[in-house]
Amino acid sequence: MANNAFGIDLGTNNIKIYSRNDDSIMVEKNMIAVENKNNIFAYGNSAFEMYEKAPANIHISYPLCNGVIADIKNMETLVRYFLSDLTKGNMRPADYYIAVPTDVTEVEKRAFYDLIRDANVRARKIMVVEKAVADGLGMDIDVKNSQGVLVVNVGYDTTEISILSLGGIVLSRLIKVGGLKFDEAIKNAVRREFSLIIGGKTSENVKIALKSLEEENNGAVVYGRDIVTGLPVEREIPTALVNESLDEHFNTIIDNIKVILERTPPELAADIYRHGVYLTGGASQVSHLGEKIAKGTGLKVNVSENPLESVVVGLSKIIKDENYKTVAYAIEGMSK
Repeated sequence: MANNAFGIDLGTNNIKIYSRNDDSIMVEKNMIAVENKNNIFAYGNSAFEMYEKAPANIHISYPLCNGVIADIKNMETLVRYFLSDLTKGNMRPADYYIAVPTDVTEVEKRAFYDLIRDANVRARKIMVVEKAVADGLGMDIDVKNSQGVLVVNVGYDTTEISILSLGGIVLSRLIKVGGLKFDEAIKNAVRREFSLIIGGKTSENVKIALKSLEEENNGAVVYGRDIVTGLPVEREIPTALVNESLDEHFNTIIDNIKVILERTPPELAADIYRHGVYLTGGASQVSHLGEKIAKGTGLKVNVSENPLESVVVGLSKIIKDENYKTVAYAIEGMSK
């Protein structure tokens, strides 16, 4: 059953799994709800529904932190449950292709391999793919030729800035700025300006709705707790305040893109100047981020049409197309 293969992109916020069998992609929240420390209460999107609302005996968490596995036991459970859902409980031996960040330690990379090996999912072969290479493929870039490509993946916890050429990564930098930091910035600004405490989900919804609110010239209506009275209230937040709060983190991303560009060999820099920046990742859709990067670097910004799934789409191409198989590799000393 050589056809049986899965591509897995473990995001901090969302897990994306491609199944070769029915050529489908599953996207679920990468969350688990554990009751009384050992019973699985909920996982995926249903665990996210309960987030920030659960009683003390139900612990809801993200098994990934800053793009690497923080809680391998829960992550194994999640992978097993999701794959069981995808295969309708009929799990057969399969090949697994897993995307890993480049700028992490060998131990952290090996944890991704160990995760699949120990998750009891009947892994026949486990191949590792650099996340940025999968990103490039997912955005229809021919990563195997000798042109330089700058990919910026803005995720939930981290942003990965990489320069690709010849199917490999020339330079890469992982910074701890992403969607979560954007949410916190909005939360802090609302607290400072309106003495109002709002939840993480509320600030995330404001961030997502920002573009349409600006087009309609409306403020964002939020519900939270007034710090002074302690009572629940409703407030309208101006979009200018939200944009202002995000600027600092946008500038951090731009500064780090500049650092990578300063270290880029001149021939590759010429390619990047011609093609521009490829922007992807779930948090890259935030209003004005693309424009700010274009302004800050002087480069054209190509925004991915489906930023959340670009890595897993890239993995699906590697699984389906023999020509791209060479960009996947087994971790040394660990291939079966």
